[in-house]
Amino acid sequence: MENQKIGFIGAGKMGSALMQGIIKAGIVTPENIGASDVYEPFLKDLQAKLGIRVSTDNAVIVRESDILVLAVKPQTLGPVLANLKSDITSEKLVISIAAGVPLSTYEDALLEGTRVVRVMPNIAATVSEAASGIAPGKNATPEDLKAALEIFSAVGTAVQVQESLMDAVTGLSGSGPAFIFPVIEAMADGAVLEGMDRKSALTLAAQTVLGAAKMALETGMHPGELKDMVTSPAGTTIQGIHALEEAGIRAAFMNAVIRASERSKELGKK
Repeated sequence: MENQKIGFIGAGKMGSALMQGIIKAGIVTPENIGASDVYEPFLKDLQAKLGIRVSTDNAVIVRESDILVLAVKPQTLGPVLANLKSDITSEKLVISIAAGVPLSTYEDALLEGTRVVRVMPNIAATVSEAASGIAPGKNATPEDLKAALEIFSAVGTAVQVQESLMDAVTGLSGSGPAFIFPVIEAMADGAVLEGMDRKSALTLAAQTVLGAAKMALETGMHPGELKDMVTSPAGTTIQGIHALEEAGIRAAFMNAVIRASERSKELGKK
């Protein structure tokens, strides 16, 4: 994959995070990455920072690339696909990160036989800690799936899922960071109420969430087991757990994932 050229259609936060990630991981060299966007000053900044090729013309980047990453908003995807249809041939792999847009949209809009992989990453790609779900289309090869996994593993963790579960991925990991930020803020607020300064409270709260997540991932233990490890009889932690259960924390988080997943399904029908 080192000698393949990757083109990004759209160079916003997610697109630029992916570029930085794959360069840092050594997957491709900067000269083998191209990016197009409507905002030329931003492209120039990216070019100066990363050493990549840039253009305000999507077609230029498409023609020069072996792998295309469509990093545009779902509402602008239709016109982009229509304008690039003749340039996106079956020799190119198309990877899309547009939320809620099914594989069939690309397979219907592009030329017969076009190889498409759908990916749902999240904003943590900006710090190389993304959680990404990947679903290959009907024309995608095992090598295409491998390439997509390699690209998105460069900015975090990537797993293959059935496309029927992509809305669940969107609700869980796609929207998930936004569910956790208020948790960090609320925990810090509690410490501030107890007299701690805001900066220290936020630092400790964020590190607590990070440490808990790392324990869950690295130990392989069930979250319930990990909770029990730090919950002593009649201790401080069980009092806090009781307060969370009184507030319905489990149902709240389950409903957040379900509502976000349902909205993803609605977007996919538009």
